[in-house]
Amino acid sequence: MYRKLFSAGTTTILAGALCTGTFMSCHKDKPAPPPVDITDALKKDSLKYLMYQIMQVTYGDGGRTVSKGLPTYYWYSSVPQLDPLAGKYADANALLTEMKGYAINLATNAAYDHYSFLDEDGTITNQLMNGVSEQNAAANPSKLGFDIGFAAGADASKVRLFVKYADKNSPAGKAGVLRGWEIISVNGNTNFSSASSAINSLYNTISTASTITLGFKKQDQTSVTLTINSATYNINPVLFDTIYTVKNTANINIKVGYFAMYTFSSVTNDAGNATATKAALDQTIAKFKAQGIKQLIVDFRYNGGGATSTAEYLDNAFAPSAAGGKVMYTYKYNDKIMQNLAATKLDAQVNFAAATGGMSLDNIFFIVSGETASASELTLNNLKPYMNVRLIGKKTYGKPVGFIDFNITMYDNDHKPVYLADLYAINFETMNANGSGGYYTGIPVDAEAADYVNVAWGNTTSDQNLQQALNYVSTGTYLDLRTSARISAAASNDLRAAIPGITPARGFNGMVDFRLSKKVAGLQ
Repeated sequence: MYRKLFSAGTTTILAGALCTGTFMSCHKDKPAPPPVDITDALKKDSLKYLMYQIMQVTYGDGGRTVSKGLPTYYWYSSVPQLDPLAGKYADANALLTEMKGYAINLATNAAYDHYSFLDEDGTITNQLMNGVSEQNAAANPSKLGFDIGFAAGADASKVRLFVKYADKNSPAGKAGVLRGWEIISVNGNTNFSSASSAINSLYNTISTASTITLGFKKQDQTSVTLTINSATYNINPVLFDTIYTVKNTANINIKVGYFAMYTFSSVTNDAGNATATKAALDQTIAKFKAQGIKQLIVDFRYNGGGATSTAEYLDNAFAPSAAGGKVMYTYKYNDKIMQNLAATKLDAQVNFAAATGGMSLDNIFFIVSGETASASELTLNNLKPYMNVRLIGKKTYGKPVGFIDFNITMYDNDHKPVYLADLYAINFETMNANGSGGYYTGIPVDAEAADYVNVAWGNTTSDQNLQQALNYVSTGTYLDLRTSARISAAASNDLRAAIPGITPARGFNGMVDFRLSKKVAGLQ
């Protein structure tokens, strides 16, 4: 398991408030507390208490100096005083659910916070911080390394399943599984009901399996049956990359780079070393630069975000030289932290590198959808003040806020740490250099396009998203989806769009600033 961060920072929060052998070590001049058994019930109560303290009461350096009395939760002022140990909270998740419900977005009449969560086995943290998907991960598409989309079947009572993506380094990727393959059997079951309970059961079977046998139909209509076993692997977020050559209206050949990326695992791990994610991005970017591309298409249609360091890495690679040294984005914390920002040592803003990547792009296109969230939204929003950013597909998810990772740990009677959870509760909001942010209902696109889940990556004949981007490069305009002969011809094929909202919630959705996490822990 990866190194647990911030144990000292979060557990010492209780200094002066609670002194027991299970929460923290007492001062030497105080009598030792009586032994306490570390039971599951005590762990539950400890997690509830510590989570509430971090979010609502005291800043994460343990309440020393000016940090005392600084809550970390972005919407702390909307939450009334609660008793975290009250019996009505069965566990920390129940308490967190109530806390998330108080801050209401008047534009939607719904809670702002449908993002915060607890990672109680640390697997999400390991994936995002170290770029490693663990074999024993909880329910998550990363367990086997692929995700699925549900499309309409032959009649309303049936659904069809297609592979949306597969990580090249994962068990599924190494078995040769590709986007667009249809799943025709799951452990021998070929009857896929459209009932919501059946869909949830089917999705859970696939996403939680340690071993699974799947029948696939490929795009060439041949079939294969594969048994896939879970394994620990280094995440490769780049699903596909290529370079297209298209002619513009002046009959000049234009080189267009394209790559699809499904997650923002960090470019550096918790030890500060480069990850497989960085290597994959470096390889792709170097290929584009060597070919002298002037137009770039970045496919974030399934990218739920991750580490802000990776967003910054991409922005520095794509931004024009004129952005060098200027503001990339700014942070907004809750009012109490903002009033004491210098003392907390949290960042006020992030700037572009003095010298950006030098790609000199004329346009950058982002393919997006309702699954495009947080760090991926941050990436494209940061570039808008400095270059031509064009969005294609469907409106994004809408998450302009992010997390500081708090590792919550208690101590046993021998002063050994007992890991409880990683807390991801909203701590900050981001705005670009123009002060633009607040896209809680999503970022609209410049050109609509459908996502056909049975179409392979890079298919310019049937992928409307690619067609829209390449047509703009060629003509300076987008296609009219109602009249375009090119798209109409493609639509006559057996193209399958995922049914909106049918796929259960999956994986991670957000952005985490591990740099701020380290500052909170006093590790920098």
